Amino acid sequence: MAVDPETLLRRMMDAAIAAADPVQCLPPHLLPLARADHGGRTIVIGAGKAAASMAAAVETLFAAEAPTCALEGLVVTRYGHGCPTERIEVVEASHPVPDAAGRDAARRILELVSGLTAADRVIALISGGGSALLTLPAEGVSLEDKQGVNRDLLKSGATIHEMNAVRKHLSAIKGGRLAAAAAPAALHAFLISDVPGDDPDVIASGPTVADTSTLADARAVLAKYAIVPPDSVARALGDAANETPKPGDPVLGRAETVMAARPQASLEAAAEIARAAGIVPVILGDAIEGEARDVATVMAGIAAQVARHGQPAPAPCVLLSGGETTVTVRGNGRGGRNAEFLCAFAVTVQRRLPDLAGRIAALACDTDGIDGTEDNAGALFVPGDIARAESIGLDLVARLENNDGYGAFAALDRLIVTGPTLTNVNDFRAVLIL
Repeated sequence: MAVDPETLLRRMMDAAIAAADPVQCLPPHLLPLARADHGGRTIVIGAGKAAASMAAAVETLFAAEAPTCALEGLVVTRYGHGCPTERIEVVEASHPVPDAAGRDAARRILELVSGLTAADRVIALISGGGSALLTLPAEGVSLEDKQGVNRDLLKSGATIHEMNAVRKHLSAIKGGRLAAAAAPAALHAFLISDVPGDDPDVIASGPTVADTSTLADARAVLAKYAIVPPDSVARALGDAANETPKPGDPVLGRAETVMAARPQASLEAAAEIARAAGIVPVILGDAIEGEARDVATVMAGIAAQVARHGQPAPAPCVLLSGGETTVTVRGNGRGGRNAEFLCAFAVTVQRRLPDLAGRIAALACDTDGIDGTEDNAGALFVPGDIARAESIGLDLVARLENNDGYGAFAALDRLIVTGPTLTNVNDFRAVLIL
């Protein structure tokens, strides 16, 4: 069967994103709640890149299954990621660096769930991006100081787990504090995972679950990356009053968590597309972390093993992976971690595997449709691109050293632009060996 690499890779990406669409993944989990007898208030709150589409899915389901239930509430999502709702207010705010709109929305959400009774219930819709969007600084910390620390962390190469350990302890709403504020009402949290390992206390910095990190952990992260915080931040991270609720805390006794979508399910959906095309899928992992360019070198090595030795599967084969890589910024180019990964992958093929350049294609995208802070979801690399780069004088090595993956693939006309997908299960990577 003849395979067009670009078409197949795009179809696999589309399937991965569709598997995490709230319209598809949320209703089966919500149905028991909608059908349950309930006499108190139902408050819907949420934060993340998928928050608005999740809220719309809640409204649609409740309109069909519980039309007399008076839903009310507010969710906050990234600018450009909103969608129409009737009863649940949608506020847009900044990501990845928080702004005043996110701070004000977080304060309103905290007020909405405060003062409830045991007869009431809260539906919390949490997805990736919620850390920056649900921003309510701890007492004594200004929004500007928190923004500065956030920027330093984003440039440092810190993992999402490390960044969130700091964010939780500089917040009045993250790290289980939102759930604590909702007590004694029942809290039902529905999560779309964007983190390696699907750890609920890391997704959006865990506003509805107990926190396993500590103030000491947060201080250690800043020290590890040589980040010197403002005085207000240093004081907050040394104040025991800013410690978060821990596992077993009775204040979280009526909070429950449901994982509505996971990266693994998206990889499995992509694998089905590959099988239907006669391609052997190999899922390498849904929680791969590390520097984007290092991960790219490893992926290229595995692709070479497939091409030359038929291991871990014979060609034609596609290597699928998810997770969240990091980029230590040294240059001043444009591009998120997926463009960085793909640029490093292309450089590795160009330098070390030139004999395989005609047999390997790859795609790397963020499933939310935005790679870092750019307007693209990611990029594509297909046979012939290295020769084309050389013919137009495009120096891929120089682009990589300048962290300019965006510029490299813009020159090759290989950027993938989807616009916001209104969901987020983190990165999707596919390496196709023909």
